[in-house]
Amino acid sequence: MKYKAPGKCPVCSEKLSITKLSCPKCSTAIEGDFQPCEFCRLKEEDLEFVKVFIRSRGNIKDVEKELGISYPTVRGKLDSVIKGLGYEVTTKESIKDNEDKTVARNEILDQLSKGEISPKEATEQIKNL
Repeated sequence: MKYKAPGKCPVCSEKLSITKLSCPKCSTAIEGDFQPCEFCRLKEEDLEFVKVFIRSRGNIKDVEKELGISYPTVRGKLDSVIKGLGYEVTTKESIKDNEDKTVARNEILDQLSKGEISPKEATEQIKNL
């Protein structure tokens, strides 16, 4: 039985690198510092979801049917895969939060340009956003 290689160090949770490859037939071994594929680091559950998603050609309705789950659950599983691959998940909430911070930052800069606050105050307020 073959086991899936762990993707994270059990001590510090850092990504593991592959340092030795070997051939089971002739026992040839190669040592070095090899980068594992990104998908190999996914949890088994996320990898299975990716297979269904690809088989369904990204059609969320088909994924819902095959897995017997709801649209929000499909989105949640897709977000989990995206995070597992090391990417940031952009949500409506994070986009709104960024827009709110931009508006607040512009208001602070307007106050600064009108002389209503000092540069030091503006800097502090922007840092606290």
